[in-house]
Amino acid sequence: MKLLFMGTPDYAGTILKTLISENRGVSAVVTQPDKPKGRGYILTPSPVKEIAEKHGLPVYQPSTLKSDDFYALLKMIAPDAIIVAAYGKILPQNVLDYPAFGCINVHGSLLPAYRGAAPIQRAIIEGERETGVTIMKMDAGIDTGDMYLKTAIPISDSDDFGTLHDRLAEAGARALCEVLDMIEAGTAIATPQPEKGATYASKIEKCDTVLDFSQSARAVFNRIRGLSPFPLSCTTQNGAMIKPVSAEIVGETGKYGESGQVVSLDGGITVACGDGAIIIKSLLPAGKGRMSAEDFIRGRKIAIGDVFI
Repeated sequence: MKLLFMGTPDYAGTILKTLISENRGVSAVVTQPDKPKGRGYILTPSPVKEIAEKHGLPVYQPSTLKSDDFYALLKMIAPDAIIVAAYGKILPQNVLDYPAFGCINVHGSLLPAYRGAAPIQRAIIEGERETGVTIMKMDAGIDTGDMYLKTAIPISDSDDFGTLHDRLAEAGARALCEVLDMIEAGTAIATPQPEKGATYASKIEKCDTVLDFSQSARAVFNRIRGLSPFPLSCTTQNGAMIKPVSAEIVGETGKYGESGQVVSLDGGITVACGDGAIIIKSLLPAGKGRMSAEDFIRGRKIAIGDVFI
Protein backbone atom coordinates (compact mmCIF):
# COMPACT_ATOMS: atom_id res chain seq x y z
CA MET A 1 0.00 0.00 0.00
CA LYS A 2 0.97 3.59 -0.54
CA LEU A 3 1.07 5.25 2.89
CA LEU A 4 0.93 8.82 4.15
CA PHE A 5 2.38 9.10 7.66
CA MET A 6 1.13 11.76 10.10
CA GLY A 7 2.93 12.20 13.42
CA THR A 8 5.07 14.57 15.43
CA PRO A 9 6.95 13.47 18.62
CA ASP A 10 9.44 10.69 19.41
CA TYR A 11 6.63 8.14 19.84
CA ALA A 12 5.63 8.70 16.22
CA GLY A 13 9.27 8.78 15.17
CA THR A 14 9.85 5.23 16.40
CA ILE A 15 6.89 4.02 14.36
CA LEU A 16 7.99 5.91 11.25
CA LYS A 17 11.50 4.44 11.46
CA THR A 18 10.05 0.94 11.56
CA LEU A 19 7.83 1.59 8.53
CA ILE A 20 10.81 2.94 6.62
CA SER A 21 13.15 0.09 7.61
CA GLU A 22 10.57 -2.49 6.52
CA ASN A 23 9.86 -0.72 3.22
CA ARG A 24 6.17 -0.31 4.00
CA GLY A 25 5.54 2.23 1.27
CA VAL A 26 5.63 5.56 3.10
CA SER A 27 5.45 8.11 0.30
CA ALA A 28 5.13 11.33 2.29
CA VAL A 29 5.03 12.66 5.86
CA VAL A 30 2.85 15.29 7.51
CA THR A 31 4.00 16.74 10.83
CA GLN A 32 3.43 19.83 12.98
CA PRO A 33 5.16 23.10 12.05
CA ASP A 34 8.59 23.77 13.57
CA LYS A 35 8.32 25.24 17.06
CA PRO A 36 10.63 27.62 18.97
CA LYS A 37 12.63 25.91 21.71
CA GLY A 38 15.26 26.82 24.26
CA ARG A 39 16.30 30.17 25.60
CA GLY A 40 16.99 31.42 22.11
CA TYR A 41 13.56 30.34 20.85
CA ILE A 42 15.19 28.65 17.86
CA LEU A 43 12.73 27.06 15.45
CA THR A 44 13.18 23.32 15.90
CA PRO A 45 11.81 20.53 13.67
CA SER A 46 9.83 17.67 15.14
CA PRO A 47 11.51 14.27 15.57
CA VAL A 48 9.32 12.95 12.76
CA LYS A 49 10.48 15.67 10.38
CA GLU A 50 14.12 14.93 11.15
CA ILE A 51 13.66 11.22 10.46
CA ALA A 52 11.71 11.84 7.26
CA GLU A 53 14.28 14.26 5.86
CA LYS A 54 17.12 11.91 6.77
CA HIS A 55 15.48 9.25 4.58
CA GLY A 56 14.61 11.61 1.74
CA LEU A 57 10.84 11.60 2.26
CA PRO A 58 8.83 14.71 1.34
CA VAL A 59 7.63 16.53 4.46
CA TYR A 60 4.58 18.79 4.73
CA GLN A 61 3.75 20.99 7.72
CA PRO A 62 0.31 22.52 7.19
CA SER A 63 -1.02 24.93 9.78
CA THR A 64 -4.49 23.46 9.25
CA LEU A 65 -5.95 20.28 7.76
CA LYS A 66 -9.27 21.94 6.95
CA SER A 67 -8.13 23.99 3.96
CA ASP A 68 -8.64 23.31 0.26
CA ASP A 69 -4.85 23.41 -0.08
CA PHE A 70 -4.38 20.43 2.21
CA TYR A 71 -7.09 18.43 0.48
CA ALA A 72 -5.42 19.16 -2.86
CA LEU A 73 -2.14 17.94 -1.34
CA LEU A 74 -3.88 14.79 -0.14
CA LYS A 75 -5.18 14.10 -3.64
CA MET A 76 -1.72 14.65 -5.08
CA ILE A 77 -0.17 12.14 -2.66
CA ALA A 78 -3.11 9.75 -3.19
CA PRO A 79 -2.41 7.39 -0.27
CA ASP A 80 -4.14 4.03 0.07
CA ALA A 81 -4.04 4.49 3.85
CA ILE A 82 -3.02 7.21 6.30
CA ILE A 83 -1.04 6.17 9.38
CA VAL A 84 -1.52 8.48 12.36
CA ALA A 85 0.61 8.41 15.52
CA ALA A 86 0.48 11.32 17.99
CA TYR A 87 0.07 13.87 15.21
CA GLY A 88 -1.49 16.49 17.48
CA LYS A 89 -4.48 17.67 15.44
CA ILE A 90 -7.96 16.27 14.87
CA LEU A 91 -8.43 14.99 11.32
CA PRO A 92 -11.47 16.49 9.51
CA GLN A 93 -14.03 14.16 7.99
CA ASN A 94 -12.92 14.65 4.38
CA VAL A 95 -9.42 13.47 5.37
CA LEU A 96 -10.79 10.50 7.32
CA ASP A 97 -12.89 9.49 4.31
CA TYR A 98 -10.20 9.90 1.64
CA PRO A 99 -8.01 6.75 1.69
CA ALA A 100 -9.51 3.47 0.53
CA PHE A 101 -8.21 1.66 3.64
CA GLY A 102 -8.93 4.53 6.01
CA CYS A 103 -6.87 6.33 8.60
CA ILE A 104 -5.12 3.91 10.96
CA ASN A 105 -4.11 5.15 14.40
CA VAL A 106 -1.48 3.74 16.77
CA HIS A 107 -2.85 4.64 20.21
CA GLY A 108 -0.90 4.17 23.45
CA SER A 109 -3.53 2.42 25.55
CA LEU A 110 -5.81 -0.59 25.63
CA LEU A 111 -8.92 1.06 24.26
CA PRO A 112 -11.55 2.00 25.26
CA ALA A 113 -9.54 2.94 28.37
CA TYR A 114 -7.52 6.16 28.23
CA ARG A 115 -8.78 7.69 25.04
CA GLY A 116 -7.26 11.11 24.48
CA ALA A 117 -3.99 13.02 24.49
CA ALA A 118 -2.03 11.63 27.46
CA PRO A 119 -2.77 7.90 27.79
CA ILE A 120 0.72 6.84 28.88
CA GLN A 121 1.14 9.46 31.62
CA ARG A 122 -2.40 8.98 32.92
CA ALA A 123 -2.07 5.21 33.12
CA ILE A 124 1.00 5.52 35.36
CA ILE A 125 -0.50 8.31 37.48
CA GLU A 126 -3.63 6.23 38.04
CA GLY A 127 -1.54 3.29 39.23
CA GLU A 128 -2.35 0.91 36.39
CA ARG A 129 -0.37 -2.34 36.31
CA GLU A 130 -1.01 -2.91 32.61
CA THR A 131 -1.50 -0.80 29.52
CA GLY A 132 -0.74 -1.38 25.85
CA VAL A 133 -1.27 -0.21 22.30
CA THR A 134 -4.33 -0.37 20.10
CA ILE A 135 -4.30 -0.23 16.31
CA MET A 136 -7.63 1.28 15.28
CA LYS A 137 -9.45 2.64 12.25
CA MET A 138 -10.15 6.28 12.99
CA ASP A 139 -13.60 7.85 12.98
CA ALA A 140 -14.87 11.33 13.87
CA GLY A 141 -14.68 10.68 17.63
CA ILE A 142 -11.61 10.97 19.84
CA ASP A 143 -10.05 7.50 19.77
CA THR A 144 -13.45 5.84 19.37
CA GLY A 145 -12.88 3.95 16.12
CA ASP A 146 -13.08 0.23 15.51
CA MET A 147 -10.09 -1.80 16.71
CA TYR A 148 -7.89 -4.06 14.61
CA LEU A 149 -5.44 -5.27 17.24
CA LYS A 150 -4.51 -4.72 20.90
CA THR A 151 -1.19 -5.57 22.53
CA ALA A 152 -0.85 -5.54 26.35
CA ILE A 153 2.28 -4.21 28.10
CA PRO A 154 2.89 -4.59 31.88
CA ILE A 155 3.75 -1.55 34.00
CA SER A 156 6.26 -2.08 36.84
CA ASP A 157 7.36 0.23 39.64
CA SER A 158 10.63 0.76 37.78
CA ASP A 159 8.77 2.30 34.83
CA ASP A 160 8.33 6.01 34.33
CA PHE A 161 6.76 7.88 31.43
CA GLY A 162 10.01 7.72 29.46
CA THR A 163 10.62 3.98 29.71
CA LEU A 164 6.98 3.03 29.15
CA HIS A 165 6.70 5.47 26.24
CA ASP A 166 9.62 3.77 24.47
CA ARG A 167 8.28 0.25 25.01
CA LEU A 168 4.82 1.23 23.79
CA ALA A 169 6.21 2.91 20.68
CA GLU A 170 8.17 -0.21 19.77
CA ALA A 171 5.19 -2.47 20.47
CA GLY A 172 2.95 -0.15 18.46
CA ALA A 173 5.28 -0.28 15.47
CA ARG A 174 5.27 -4.09 15.51
CA ALA A 175 1.49 -4.26 15.91
CA LEU A 176 0.95 -1.77 13.09
CA CYS A 177 3.04 -3.83 10.69
CA GLU A 178 1.02 -6.90 11.64
CA VAL A 179 -2.22 -5.06 10.88
CA LEU A 180 -0.89 -3.75 7.56
CA ASP A 181 -0.07 -7.33 6.58
CA MET A 182 -3.63 -8.38 7.44
CA ILE A 183 -5.13 -5.48 5.49
CA GLU A 184 -3.08 -6.31 2.42
CA ALA A 185 -4.05 -9.99 2.75
CA GLY A 186 -7.72 -9.08 3.11
CA THR A 187 -7.97 -10.74 6.54
CA ALA A 188 -8.17 -7.66 8.79
CA ILE A 189 -11.27 -7.37 10.97
CA ALA A 190 -12.03 -4.17 12.89
CA THR A 191 -14.13 -4.66 16.02
CA PRO A 192 -16.27 -1.87 17.53
CA GLN A 193 -15.12 -0.57 20.90
CA PRO A 194 -17.29 -1.34 23.91
CA GLU A 195 -18.47 1.68 25.87
CA LYS A 196 -18.01 -0.19 29.13
CA GLY A 197 -14.61 0.71 30.57
CA ALA A 198 -14.20 3.84 28.44
CA THR A 199 -12.11 6.56 30.09
CA TYR A 200 -10.54 9.78 28.85
CA ALA A 201 -6.88 10.78 29.27
CA SER A 202 -6.85 14.56 28.97
CA LYS A 203 -3.58 16.32 28.19
CA ILE A 204 -1.29 17.15 31.10
CA GLU A 205 -1.95 20.62 32.46
CA LYS A 206 0.16 22.63 34.91
CA CYS A 207 -2.20 21.77 37.75
CA ASP A 208 -1.55 18.05 37.12
CA THR A 209 2.13 18.48 37.93
CA VAL A 210 1.69 19.77 41.50
CA LEU A 211 2.44 17.15 44.16
CA ASP A 212 0.09 16.74 47.11
CA PHE A 213 1.87 15.00 49.96
CA SER A 214 -1.36 14.55 51.88
CA GLN A 215 -2.06 11.75 49.38
CA SER A 216 -0.71 8.25 49.89
CA ALA A 217 2.93 7.45 49.18
CA ARG A 218 1.78 5.31 46.25
CA ALA A 219 -0.18 8.19 44.70
CA VAL A 220 2.73 10.64 45.09
CA PHE A 221 5.18 8.09 43.69
CA ASN A 222 2.95 7.39 40.69
CA ARG A 223 2.62 11.09 39.87
CA ILE A 224 6.37 11.63 40.04
CA ARG A 225 7.18 8.76 37.69
CA GLY A 226 4.17 9.37 35.45
CA LEU A 227 5.54 12.84 34.66
CA SER A 228 9.23 11.93 34.38
CA PRO A 229 11.39 12.70 32.47
CA PHE A 230 9.04 15.39 31.14
CA PRO A 231 7.32 17.68 32.13
CA LEU A 232 8.13 16.63 35.74
CA SER A 233 6.06 17.04 38.87
CA CYS A 234 6.78 19.94 41.22
CA THR A 235 6.71 21.07 44.83
CA THR A 236 8.28 23.89 46.85
CA GLN A 237 10.76 23.88 49.72
CA ASN A 238 11.61 27.08 51.57
CA GLY A 239 9.91 29.06 48.80
CA ALA A 240 11.93 27.49 45.97
CA MET A 241 10.48 25.14 43.36
CA ILE A 242 11.82 21.61 43.17
CA LYS A 243 10.93 19.06 40.52
CA PRO A 244 11.50 15.43 41.55
CA VAL A 245 12.85 13.27 38.73
CA SER A 246 12.90 9.86 40.41
CA ALA A 247 11.70 8.44 43.70
CA GLU A 248 11.08 5.22 45.58
CA ILE A 249 8.48 4.20 48.13
CA VAL A 250 9.86 3.83 51.65
CA GLY A 251 6.60 2.51 53.06
CA GLU A 252 3.03 2.44 51.76
CA THR A 253 1.37 2.58 55.15
CA GLY A 254 2.07 4.20 58.48
CA LYS A 255 2.64 7.69 59.79
CA TYR A 256 6.18 8.93 59.18
CA GLY A 257 5.52 12.56 60.04
CA GLU A 258 3.35 15.45 58.93
CA SER A 259 2.45 15.39 55.23
CA GLY A 260 5.30 16.87 53.19
CA GLN A 261 7.76 16.82 56.09
CA VAL A 262 11.37 15.81 55.44
CA VAL A 263 12.03 12.97 57.88
CA SER A 264 15.43 11.71 56.70
CA LEU A 265 18.34 12.77 54.49
CA ASP A 266 20.03 9.38 54.43
CA GLY A 267 20.54 8.27 50.81
CA GLY A 268 18.03 10.81 49.49
CA ILE A 269 15.23 13.03 50.73
CA THR A 270 12.61 11.02 52.59
CA VAL A 271 9.28 12.80 52.71
CA ALA A 272 6.25 11.80 54.76
CA CYS A 273 2.97 11.42 52.91
CA GLY A 274 -0.62 11.16 54.12
CA ASP A 275 0.00 7.44 54.37
CA GLY A 276 3.52 6.07 54.06
CA ALA A 277 6.59 7.91 52.74
CA ILE A 278 8.72 8.29 49.62
CA ILE A 279 12.40 8.97 49.12
CA ILE A 280 13.33 11.41 46.36
CA LYS A 281 16.42 10.07 44.60
CA SER A 282 17.01 12.76 41.95
CA LEU A 283 15.55 16.16 41.20
CA LEU A 284 15.67 19.39 39.23
CA PRO A 285 16.07 22.48 41.46
CA ALA A 286 14.99 25.89 40.17
CA GLY A 287 17.70 27.41 37.96
CA LYS A 288 19.91 24.31 38.09
CA GLY A 289 20.44 21.11 36.15
CA ARG A 290 19.21 17.69 37.14
CA MET A 291 21.13 16.20 40.04
CA SER A 292 21.06 13.42 42.58
CA ALA A 293 19.28 14.11 45.85
CA GLU A 294 22.58 13.56 47.66
CA ASP A 295 24.26 16.33 45.64
CA PHE A 296 21.31 18.60 46.38
CA ILE A 297 21.58 17.85 50.10
CA ARG A 298 25.29 18.70 50.08
CA GLY A 299 24.87 21.92 48.12
CA ARG A 300 21.65 23.42 49.47
CA LYS A 301 20.07 24.20 52.80
CA ILE A 302 17.64 21.42 53.49
CA ALA A 303 17.08 19.92 56.89
CA ILE A 304 15.03 17.30 58.61
CA GLY A 305 11.77 18.96 59.57
CA ASP A 306 11.52 21.10 56.43
CA VAL A 307 8.18 20.81 54.68
CA PHE A 308 7.42 20.43 50.98
CA ILE A 309 4.21 22.25 50.01
